Amino acid sequence: MKAFNDRAVRESSAVVRRVSVKDLSRPTPCSAWNLGELLAHMAAQHRGFAAAARADGGDLAHWKAEAPGPDAVARYLAAAEAVLTTFAEVGVEEQEFALPEFGAGATFPAIRAIGFHFIDYVVHAWDVARALDLPFTPDPDILDAALPIALAVPNGAHRMRPDAAFAPSLPEPADSDALTRILLHLGRSPS
Repeated sequence: MKAFNDRAVRESSAVVRRVSVKDLSRPTPCSAWNLGELLAHMAAQHRGFAAAARADGGDLAHWKAEAPGPDAVARYLAAAEAVLTTFAEVGVEEQEFALPEFGAGATFPAIRAIGFHFIDYVVHAWDVARALDLPFTPDPDILDAALPIALAVPNGAHRMRPDAAFAPSLPEPADSDALTRILLHLGRSPS
């Protein structure tokens, strides 16, 4: 899982490098956030997951997004490199990660926590590309690894909450490709 996550985060970084300061006010598929706010959220997630890998994820300060600013791209890229470096040091798949966004005291084995991070960055890389009107086509093996993780995310009323990680699933055409299936299941409209 670490290898797929590494590639997804690097793909997200490649897309983020295309963001200019003037793009930061663009709308995103994450309707509550413009592009600058989305990048701030993404950087905070990297910092939080890195802290979780260092056994300090329970401290909510690590998960707090900074105010977006003209250095949003640089902050994102630094946070992405930091989480990849920290994940590379995770030695066992069973290492517990504290992920307070799932609830007070919530912990998950590293393999599962890194899977959560992985699916987030497949989708968030698409979000950034979509905000920039750029094509986004991850390698098929990344999508093959991401699809079962996305499909395992439960649908339901909890996705209607203002702080929900994903919107409710959208109807899926029978001939949908893997990226489309991921996006629709996680409440993103590919159009």
